[in-house]
Amino acid sequence: MAKAPSEKTAPKKLPNTPTASKEDLLRFYREMLLIRRFEERAGQLYGMGLIGGFCHLYIGQEAVAVGVQESVKQGHDKIITGYRDHGHMLCAGMDPKEVMAELTGRIGGSSKGKGGSMHMFDTATGFYGGHGIVGAQVALGTGLAFAGKYRGDDSVSFIYFGDGAANQGQVYESFNMAQLWKLPAIFIIENNQYAMGTSIERASATTELYMRGASFGIPGEQVDGMDVLAVRDATARAVKRAREGCGPFILEVKTYRYRGHSMSDPAKYRTKEEVDEVKTTRDPIEHVKKLLSDARATDEEIKAIDAEIKAIVAEAVQFAQESPEPDPSELYTDVYVEA
Repeated sequence: MAKAPSEKTAPKKLPNTPTASKEDLLRFYREMLLIRRFEERAGQLYGMGLIGGFCHLYIGQEAVAVGVQESVKQGHDKIITGYRDHGHMLCAGMDPKEVMAELTGRIGGSSKGKGGSMHMFDTATGFYGGHGIVGAQVALGTGLAFAGKYRGDDSVSFIYFGDGAANQGQVYESFNMAQLWKLPAIFIIENNQYAMGTSIERASATTELYMRGASFGIPGEQVDGMDVLAVRDATARAVKRAREGCGPFILEVKTYRYRGHSMSDPAKYRTKEEVDEVKTTRDPIEHVKKLLSDARATDEEIKAIDAEIKAIVAEAVQFAQESPEPDPSELYTDVYVEA
C-alpha cells in the first residue's frame, strides 16, 4: 500500500552548515546536472528499445556520488558499487560517450558493449564496477581495501551499497574483516528509503544504518544525502581517518530516488505526493542553485553550464547510436587473463 509522505520516508535536512566557494558550487552544479541529464536521456533510450536488460537510474541521488568524489584520488583510490551505477561512473571520470555506448551494447562502450548498464568497469579511473548481485560488491570492495593496505599505497576503497543490501550477511563478514585488519574502507550506504520496493521501516529491524558496524567497533555517521556539501565534508573526515590507518568507517547517506527501482518498476509502493514533496523541497540540484544565487552566480554562468551539459549528453547519445555492435568474436575475449 502506498504511504503518505512522512518524516522517515522523505529525508529532511540534517543539521550542518557547510560552505563552499562559488567555483566549487559551479563545479558541483555541473557534475550533478551531467548525471541528471545523462540519466534522463538513458531513460528515453530505454523506452525506445535502444537499451536492453535492466536499467537503474540515479536521478535524485546525484549529490551522493558528487560529494564523495571530492575525496577520491582519481586512478589511485578504488570505487565499487552495485547496479545503480551510471552516476558513479561519470563522477569517477569515465567518458559519457563510452558510458552511453555501453548502455546500448556497442563496441565503443567502456566494456566493449559486453557489460551493459549493470557491469561496467574502468581501471584507469579506479572504477571497479557495477555489480548485479546485491551486496556482493561489499566483499569485493573490502578486498580492494586489503590490496591497498598490503601494497602500502595509501589508497582508500569507496564501497557503495544500498539500504536493502545493508541486511546481507556478506556485508557483516566484510565489516568484521575490515575492522580486524584496519582496512582503509569507506562503506557508503545510499539509503534511498525503499531498496527495491519495500520501505526501510518494513524491511529492517533497525533503521539507523550508520550504527550497523557498532558490534565490530566501526564508527559511523548519518549524512544528508540531498546536500552535496554535507556529503563532501563527511566523506573528507572519513577518508582522512582511513588514510591515517584508523580503519573502516560507515557513512549512511540519506537520499531519495525519483524514479522506480528500475525502468520496469511503476513504483506503486509510494504516492506521487511523496515524490513531489521531495522534488519540491529537497532536490539536490536546486539546493546548489540556491547556494549559487547566494554566492552571486549570474544567470549567464548557469545557462552556460546548462548548454554545455546538453551538448555533452547529445554527443554521447549520437556516439552510442553510431558506434557499431561488437563483432561476435568478442564473445571469446576478456574471459580469462592470459598467462
